[in-house]
Amino acid sequence: MSTTPAPFWSPDPHVAAESRIAAFARHAAASHGAPLPDASDYAALHRWSVADAEGFWGAVWEYFGIRAETPYERVLGADAMPGAEWFPGARLNYARHLLDALDPERTAIVALDETGAARELSGAGLRARVGALAATLRALGVGEGDRVVAYLPHTEHAVIGLLASASLGAVWSVCGQDYAPKAAADRFAQLEPVVLLAADGYRFNGTAHDRREATARLAAALPTLKAVVRVDHLGLDGDGPALPVPAVAWAEAVSGPGIVPLPVPFDHPLWIVFSSGTTGLPKGIVHGHGGVLVEHLKTLGLHCDLGPGERLLWYTTTHWMMWNLVVSALLTGASICVYDGSPVPAARPDMLWELAARHGVTFFGTSPQYLLGMEKLGIEPGAAHDLSGVRGIGCTGSTLPASAYPWVRDHVGAHVQLVSTSGGTDIVSGFAGGAPTTPVWAGELSVPNLGVALAAYDPEGNAVVDRVGELVVTRPLPSMPLYFWNDPEGERHRAAYFGVYPGVWRHGDWITLTSHGSVVVHGRSDATLNRNGVRLGSADIHDVVERLPEIAEALVIGAEEADGGYWMPLFVRLAPGAVLDDALRGRIRDAIREGASPRHVPDEVIEVPGVPHTRTGKKLEVPVKRLLQGADLATTVNPMTVDAPELLEFFARLGEERREVRRRAGGAS
Repeated sequence: MSTTPAPFWSPDPHVAAESRIAAFARHAAASHGAPLPDASDYAALHRWSVADAEGFWGAVWEYFGIRAETPYERVLGADAMPGAEWFPGARLNYARHLLDALDPERTAIVALDETGAARELSGAGLRARVGALAATLRALGVGEGDRVVAYLPHTEHAVIGLLASASLGAVWSVCGQDYAPKAAADRFAQLEPVVLLAADGYRFNGTAHDRREATARLAAALPTLKAVVRVDHLGLDGDGPALPVPAVAWAEAVSGPGIVPLPVPFDHPLWIVFSSGTTGLPKGIVHGHGGVLVEHLKTLGLHCDLGPGERLLWYTTTHWMMWNLVVSALLTGASICVYDGSPVPAARPDMLWELAARHGVTFFGTSPQYLLGMEKLGIEPGAAHDLSGVRGIGCTGSTLPASAYPWVRDHVGAHVQLVSTSGGTDIVSGFAGGAPTTPVWAGELSVPNLGVALAAYDPEGNAVVDRVGELVVTRPLPSMPLYFWNDPEGERHRAAYFGVYPGVWRHGDWITLTSHGSVVVHGRSDATLNRNGVRLGSADIHDVVERLPEIAEALVIGAEEADGGYWMPLFVRLAPGAVLDDALRGRIRDAIREGASPRHVPDEVIEVPGVPHTRTGKKLEVPVKRLLQGADLATTVNPMTVDAPELLEFFARLGEERREVRRRAGGAS
């Protein structure tokens, strides 16, 4: 008989009782008859949230005071996956709710960079700029349902752009400027956008990157554009290369009279976020105003306990779903910090901690690689900076090893709750994480999130506990995708999530649900690259590398390692006569840096005799990844389905050789 292990960290009972999730539990018990014997009993609250989805999501609506210009008819009109219908009849606007939550006098956004500079924007200032930019976009021809895209770093300009787009009922999409123009165009050209917002450049690790020429190339690849809004972020001299459409300066675009956000149906498209492009062009995932609104209020207001007086700093890029979640923190009345720069600048590697202390951050968000990197660098955040105001650290992007928990306790502060979370771009939120009322077990996610009917399925589709299984969700969530862009019959949407277990969402992660209620994430079961908390597409890398004349074929793999590391090698089959010397390795890295982004540059470039495929020609990315991690070849893939089975043996040997080298060097196997 198993016993529940002692938690690594437990909440202060008095603090937990005063949290918003405890207040919500009391509200649900009083107003919806939720069977909660104790308002701090998270397990009971979660069971009710899944069993009575209408009661739970209706209570979220009431607790956060969501307002609709026309009321909803019922909470859940159709209970199906795919095809769930949430709050039918309701008309509202995400931007309207966010702007109404702002205190006009209190700081809404603190814009930071790696030089330590800061700009503050009040609630009133943000509201004025959003309204003015919305009016400018409308004058440029943007209407309800049109697409507005942005090529911007993580600055206040991107936040204003999203809210202005949403105010009009237009559809927003953004990516960072470290993406090459072609990589950005692969996403944006699908959307046939009307207006592009673009900055003159961005900062990273002590360098200001001029992206004006890249913007001109991107604009030329978007034939439906009517105008570009130029954002003078770096203050570079001149406008740069000529654009193919008229341009409007940012200062002019945000200086006029504003307009009021337009009410739209609950499921009206809000934004399009993109998959990683593992098997071709990135897929555009469409989320709605209402679904995002209720899901993000739940996640940020209850699980993260954000509200007025709180301040969030989460390192992200604009093309990662965490950027969307950071913006939504404004829905709770909290302030947000946006940051343009490297998370670990060479000149000041503890810059984010310094900024957190200086600007009163209460919730700090990062990735496992960042925390592990801080330990390796010998950084002492708690000793060098006053972090007494930081009550929580959120960590996502990959699996957080148990070794990181003592480091945070000993070097940041014993008072800090370290919350490992797991979710995805697909729902632009989390499946599992923690809450102010829940204990923490090192190496585990404390609980499934409220409203998430989380299960681990074995290959036969049976739910298992204390065993590894596929992460599935058995009931709908409001922020599940409305649809994929350019997928009119829904075939790609159904295949992505419901092709294995019909009517049940399969996400692509290996997890264990423990008997004490926590969740252990073992990594991706698909081929998505997930480096430093940012998901990358293998197709972006293959497309660039395979254009080089010396390369016959390429295969990039991202493998989570047992010690919390992440290994991203690029395997190349050379063209006849080519030699993989240092010069060619340099050209490969330069091509990836220029054609995709610096984040796509692999850890190693390794020559291989070939790349294995299915009989239909698909690269076997997932089986190769698992072999490199030590999976048994006999259970990883059926050799009868592979064009060159001997290549699988090669990768299995390569993985074993690497693990042996790491063992001899004192690393984990």
